[in-house]
Parts: sequence; structure tokens; C-alpha cells
Amino acid sequence: MKIYNNLIINRKHQNSVVAIGNFDGIHLGHQKVLNRARQKAKKNRLPFGVITFEPMPVMFFNKKIKNHRINSLLQKKTQLKKLKLDFLIIINFNKKFSKLSAEQFIKRIIFKKVKCKFLYVSNNFKFGFKRKGNIQTLKKYSNSYNFKTMITHPLTKTAKVISSTIIRKKISQGKIYEVNKLLNRNWCIQGKVIKGHRRGRTIGFPTCNINISDYAMPKLGVYGVKVNNAKFQRKGIANIGYRPTFNGQNLLLEVNIFGINKNLYNKVINVNFIKFIRSEKKFKDLEQLKKQIKVDINRVKKNV
Repeated sequence: MKIYNNLIINRKHQNSVVAIGNFDGIHLGHQKVLNRARQKAKKNRLPFGVITFEPMPVMFFNKKIKNHRINSLLQKKTQLKKLKLDFLIIINFNKKFSKLSAEQFIKRIIFKKVKCKFLYVSNNFKFGFKRKGNIQTLKKYSNSYNFKTMITHPLTKTAKVISSTIIRKKISQGKIYEVNKLLNRNWCIQGKVIKGHRRGRTIGFPTCNINISDYAMPKLGVYGVKVNNAKFQRKGIANIGYRPTFNGQNLLLEVNIFGINKNLYNKVINVNFIKFIRSEKKFKDLEQLKKQIKVDINRVKKNV
């Protein structure tokens, strides 16, 4: 998969089938759109690619939105590669780009730069300055700019539309089993292990600490997880919260990885969320906390 961080597109990736969107999470609905686009490309012997935006427009326009992403840009690239793209175009969503009108976007990007033949979008796709462009706009200009607009309708599961918004809500509610069903994989926070206060080590449960960065905010509490990187894959127990027993002030993801007791500082690990165990709570002393951690670990070992 060729990744373009600019709009200088190789001729072999022009005259293509392109899907466009944020694709945050690459959930089952996104997979439906992308699989259809790939099938169209295969049938017509054309290259298949995706156009996405970085940062996500909603985060560009509202700087107060911090914990929003279902997956990081790196994770998005990895998931898209698995869907057998020929190319990925990542458009830098900046102030200048945000000023493009809907027609300018079609003319300058879709027509002159990408030169796509089939453009796949969801039925609620909005684009251009002040989001004035929609699927009717695309259809209006499609003949003039030599492409065909392909509209995909949302995928439903148990009579409910699958969307990134719904998945974020379920993450915030701790409904991890449902989240993983809608993603068709385990929801995962990927991050670099940072130094903490080393309290976990002093009470017999050493943890890897990770800043959750821009990820969607999970329900605070304890989770059964599976942790991996290039060198290992293990079960573990994670706590996300403020550590009220220690009067913590900063939100942190702490992971105790079963069977590993070595220094992982500055190593990147993947924390795959499997099961919500319990909400975060404050304990009266360390002994009570240690007893509860042992109970939590036993639950995880039996159920994850």
C-alpha cells in the first residue's frame, strides 16, 4: 500500500476507485464501504485507494475535543492495509484546506489530482467549506469532472446503524464486548510505556503506564486485556483512571501484564480491551486495594 502525505499522485494510482471519509475505527460499516469499493476496482481492473484527513476535521475545528479517536493514525494505516488498498491519501486538514468550497474540492482534488473514476462515499457525507457539499453536490458535478458517485448506506446490526459515534458512546459506557463486535476486532490503545510513581511495584503488581492521548475515553475502571508488541503476547489487567486511593490527579492507563516482569519503558505496546471488570473506586488502605487486585486478577484469568 502506497501512502501519500501530499497530492502528488503517481499516474499508476490515477483513474482509480476511491473511498473517502474519516474512517475512524474502520468498523463493520466502514469495512462494508471499502469492500464494495475494492470489488468494483477488481471488476474494472482499476487501482483502489482511500482519501482520509489528518487531523480529523471535528478535532481541527474544535480544539477542546481531546479524547475522540477510536484508533490512532498508525492503527488506521494498519487496518486499511489489511483491506488490501493499493494506495492511501492522507490530506493535511489545515486552515487553507478548510476554506475550499465543495466545488473547489471536487475540481482541484478529485478531478485534477486523484482523477478517480468511481468515488465511494456514505449517504451522509458532507464536505467543503462549512460542510455545504453533500452527495447531491457530488452527483451534480460528476459528469463535468468525469467520475461516478457511488453511495453506500449505513450497515445496521440489531436494527441500529453502526457508526463511530455509537462506538465512542459504548466505549465510554464500558460496553467493550459490544464495541469489539462492531469493530470486528478488539478495541486497542497503542502507546509508549512511560515512567510512573512505581507504586504498583511496591505492592507486588508492577504496571506499564500509558498516556491515552487522543483516544476515546473509556469508562473509568478495571478491564481484562490482552497485551502485545512485536516480541510478546500476554493476558493482563488494566486500570484506567485517576487512582483515587493515592489521590491521583492525572488520567492514566496502567497495565499489569501477566508473566512479564521486565523494564518496558519507552517500548510501544498494544492494549487490547476484552472485558470490563468493575468501576474505579477508592479504597481505605493499601491492604484493601491489594485484596481487590487479587480478586480482579483471578476474574481476568478465568474470563479473558
